Amino acid sequence: MDNFHIETAQNVTIQQNVASLSLRIGAFVIDMLFIGAYYIIIFFMMSWLDFLGERELMVAWVLFGLPTFFYSLLFEVFMNGQTPGKYFNQIRVTKIDGSKPTFGSFLIRWVLRIIDISLSSGSIAILTILLNGKGQRLGDIAAGTTIISERKKVTINQTLNVDIPEEYKPTFPQVTLLSDMDIQTIKELYFKAKRRGNHQTIVKLHAKVIELTGITTEMKPVDFVGVIIKDYNYYTQQM
Repeated sequence: MDNFHIETAQNVTIQQNVASLSLRIGAFVIDMLFIGAYYIIIFFMMSWLDFLGERELMVAWVLFGLPTFFYSLLFEVFMNGQTPGKYFNQIRVTKIDGSKPTFGSFLIRWVLRIIDISLSSGSIAILTILLNGKGQRLGDIAAGTTIISERKKVTINQTLNVDIPEEYKPTFPQVTLLSDMDIQTIKELYFKAKRRGNHQTIVKLHAKVIELTGITTEMKPVDFVGVIIKDYNYYTQQM
């Protein structure tokens, strides 16, 4: 349930990074903490209104309770698909096609919270999200929405990247025999060894790369491993 692809009417493919169940539960807990803090404040405020009659107190409780009753609906409408909990966890309600939900979409999600969360203690929502594959509870399915994560995912290709000039010419085409994991390990050990002045580690990396690729060279180990990293980046960027 990490992501899924959809194709719009304009034949544009969109990848949705679906928010994980743990992020959604975490956002829910944060929202409950906000609501709990609000009720504590209201409790103290009501204690100052003890001069009111029983009917007036009842009306006051109802009025003060309205913001929590409409909590998720109000915040999602005015915060563009987020509640405070969703904001802190960097997740957001969006239409399944990536567009911004309408008020009607938010309203449908909010109404069906009664079944998804309130009446079932969240069990129906959790089960539906796990089975659906698009991060949708019943309210989302009815509204045509899902919840996406806005956290940036760092892929292994991004961690491999190093700056190389546009006119760079690779030296060792044999680097394509190495895997992404090989280069990632080499890169981490190489730069750590350079920072610490650990020449022995670089010599070992030099020997390992030669063993894996069959390259023969007279270059110094520190220069050779550096070129290997750059060459690998060059060839992967051409793919």
